[in-house]
Amino acid sequence: MQPATAKFGSLELVTSPSVMTPRETSTGLVACVADHLEDRPGVVVDVGTGSGAIALAVAQAAPHAAVWATDVSSAAVELARLNARRAGLEDRVTVRHGNLLDPFPGAADVIVANLPYLPITERRRYPELDREPVNAVFADGDGLGLVRRLVAAARRRLAPDGLLALQVRGRIHSARRPELQALEHLLAYPAAIAA
Repeated sequence: MQPATAKFGSLELVTSPSVMTPRETSTGLVACVADHLEDRPGVVVDVGTGSGAIALAVAQAAPHAAVWATDVSSAAVELARLNARRAGLEDRVTVRHGNLLDPFPGAADVIVANLPYLPITERRRYPELDREPVNAVFADGDGLGLVRRLVAAARRRLAPDGLLALQVRGRIHSARRPELQALEHLLAYPAAIAA
């Protein structure tokens, strides 16, 4: 039996019930990262990589970038590594197991993420997500706790002119390191970023 696959840009990725199915709506994150790098070398970290879709697409779009991908799920890490091999990008994309930026040892030029951001209490409002792993889409409280933790960590881990690019509630939000306080302020008011 052939594994299930999904298209993401030009990539054909193996999928699994243990990770969120890649969606074309996240290709905007890839474009945001590529635009920031402008063909310069740089270090990119994709946090919460899942299948590896964003990390692998960034590696294709920004051939001079060194790309890291992290995930707290062992199953996601294995799947991202498989997809990197299938795409011929295993030498350019380093996949590590761990929480947020913990597995990454240095400063990043770009941190990119599409982390869970919907409140678990709103799960019934999104029947189209019933087949996705709950922890890949929904989070406790207002849903933004993990995103806020990443923004706080980015203050310490971004290069001086580094960029943080996030997908939250269907929108791309990006800020350079000096602008992170404004992004933190926006995340303090979830209604302000509702889709």
